[in-house]
Amino acid sequence: MSDPWVSIVGMPDDSLTALTPASRSAIDAAEIIFGGPRHLERVGAGDRGQAWTVPFSVAPVLSARGRRVVVLASGDPFWFGVGGSLSTALEPGEWQVFPAPSTFSLVAAALGWRMEDVTCHGLHAAPFERLRATLAPKGRMICLVRDGDAPAALAAWLVTQGAGAARLTVCEAMGGPQQRIRETTASGFDLKGVAAPVAVAVALPKDVGHTGASGLPDTLFASDGQLTKRPVRALTLSALAPRKSERLWDIGSGSGTIAVEWCLAGGHALAFEQHASRVANILRNAADFGLDHRIKVHEGDAAVLIPDAPLPDAVFIGGGASQALLDQLYAVLPSGTRLVANGVTLETEALLALAHREKGGNLMRIELAQAGSLGTMRGWQPARPVVQWSVVL
Repeated sequence: MSDPWVSIVGMPDDSLTALTPASRSAIDAAEIIFGGPRHLERVGAGDRGQAWTVPFSVAPVLSARGRRVVVLASGDPFWFGVGGSLSTALEPGEWQVFPAPSTFSLVAAALGWRMEDVTCHGLHAAPFERLRATLAPKGRMICLVRDGDAPAALAAWLVTQGAGAARLTVCEAMGGPQQRIRETTASGFDLKGVAAPVAVAVALPKDVGHTGASGLPDTLFASDGQLTKRPVRALTLSALAPRKSERLWDIGSGSGTIAVEWCLAGGHALAFEQHASRVANILRNAADFGLDHRIKVHEGDAAVLIPDAPLPDAVFIGGGASQALLDQLYAVLPSGTRLVANGVTLETEALLALAHREKGGNLMRIELAQAGSLGTMRGWQPARPVVQWSVVL
């Protein structure tokens, strides 16, 4: 860290006078200054200034390697900012950072919210569906949004999620002389003249969001009927034991319900599916749950696609189990991978029984029945039994 060529400077309230002496020294010494137009104007970048390209890219910064470069960002550059994008493309020691208070911190301070009780979201280029997994009774969110029209659009989306009673605090130009804070509700949003930079603090009502437990209602998913039903899905996810940031291979994904719930737990998933109509349902479910950045769908034969896929932490076989597929998985999966396979046919049941004898693990037969009409009375309606084999390889 003795001689970094990139200085990443957080801009407090977008003004030069509020910068620390170290930040100002870096700007004064810079040969090239990258930033948004308002940042460049505030620091008087002049001929040294280069506005970010559209679409955004860090390539111009990287091409200036070896020169004295400053990158301007709002607030804390490593909280939904350019810092993360740049650091992944640089070697340790190539950059230094001068952060300023983030908009999240300024909003929380203004409202008296504990930061540890708040979820923070950068929605400049992301759909509002990304919030769906964090909707929770009486939850609190702070959302950075792209422009002055976005708060009204966010309010309208919250209404569609049953959160019309949510309290919205629209915060403009936080920390500066033009700071403005106004309150409304999602269903009654009536604020005019909202201008960027803007964030929206959301206090959710008590009757919103879905449970954090495994096994969401089947009706929440687009499907042609080929999906792991709710009770079996809950048992399957329990066996898969999802952990944050882990990767799942969902083979024979059907509607992608297992992949969706795995990703709601904080992971990533590759869904393998041969049928185009089911691929469309997986993509729709991923988008509806705001998980299209976490679920990648591969259409085709999993046996052909697996060799080029990044290795997983867990594998679920929901359809298409065969001895050839199992042998292929045994050959490529690293030690410690969790493998779960479900089957409903006699042939698959025999296959999984043999796998259990050879590899160990747990073999379980799931037989469920639900109450239903039986003439003028009620009786048990049994579902097709499911055999589940789970093992740690």
